[in-house]
Amino acid sequence: MGFTIKDILRLEVTPALGCTEPAAVGLAAAAAAAVLPEKDLSAVEVWLDPGIYKNASGVAIPGTRGEYGINLAAALGAMAGDADLRLEVFKPIEAEALRMARDFINAGRVRVNLLHDRKGIYVRARIRGERDEAEAVIENAHDALTSLSLNGKAFKDHPLLSSPSGDTGRLRELEAWLAGRTLEEMTLMLDGLDGDDMAFIEEGLRCNLALAEHGLKFGPGLGIGLMLERLVREGLLKKDMIMQARILTSAASDARMSGVKLPAMSSAGSGNHGLTAILPIWAVKDYIFCDDPSRVLRSMALSHVLTGFIKAHTGRLSAVCGCSVAAGAGAAGGIAYLMNGT
Repeated sequence: MGFTIKDILRLEVTPALGCTEPAAVGLAAAAAAAVLPEKDLSAVEVWLDPGIYKNASGVAIPGTRGEYGINLAAALGAMAGDADLRLEVFKPIEAEALRMARDFINAGRVRVNLLHDRKGIYVRARIRGERDEAEAVIENAHDALTSLSLNGKAFKDHPLLSSPSGDTGRLRELEAWLAGRTLEEMTLMLDGLDGDDMAFIEEGLRCNLALAEHGLKFGPGLGIGLMLERLVREGLLKKDMIMQARILTSAASDARMSGVKLPAMSSAGSGNHGLTAILPIWAVKDYIFCDDPSRVLRSMALSHVLTGFIKAHTGRLSAVCGCSVAAGAGAAGGIAYLMNGT
């Protein structure tokens, strides 16, 4: 079975608020809580694969002013998350929800379990009320809810079980198919881009630029982007296309990883992949002659495709940084295309 560029964008590229690993934990908890008849929660328990556990442990959660932790992600998702928003599940989080989640955790009502031998993305959340118990399972992709049950009885047609990347069988088919493509074949796929695709890619650019602008204005997190920009202004570094790519991308990542309440357009299951796949191309376009704005967007589309191609080989969560080996390579391919490279 073949796939189109539209299929790849639909299955691999999606908005995400904050890091996708705590978002996946929050989404599973929110989905389980959504089917619980009573909202007086008594306990939350989650089971995670090692990759989700590692990545979700130390990154700030949106709406918390820099607080982090798997137990906090689970409690916030269960108590105030909106499962309909998928990877933007933490969007409704405000101060009162954070206070309630802290109290819930301090009362010993949240338990986190590491599944040492589990391979691939896996999150299971169990929410207990006074009389009922609900469970939700995410597998293979960060927003792919594959199971939802109440008191042991599984839902068959619940709306939360359908999502762009929720069809994990379709996603696996795409990855297997994409892994066998050549660079020439992937480049030729760009001919299938239509107006809706271009508007979607442009929306992703706007999301990621907003994060970069926030990072450069406030210097949150590690503040790497703002530091590099300051060194340029002081004449200690020279701004060329490479430095501008570093500044934009690191500033956006600073903002995102510090828990700023702005969504990133993710790529291949990662918001930082999305920043890396998109922003370097935008940086380079100011240093070359390009009289066709659509070519910039087409370059970003190719970057997404190449990122997905590499992740099809490494897996959604890899031992080495996917921003370097996947999205970085995707951006390099997109930049070469933008510069009319072969």
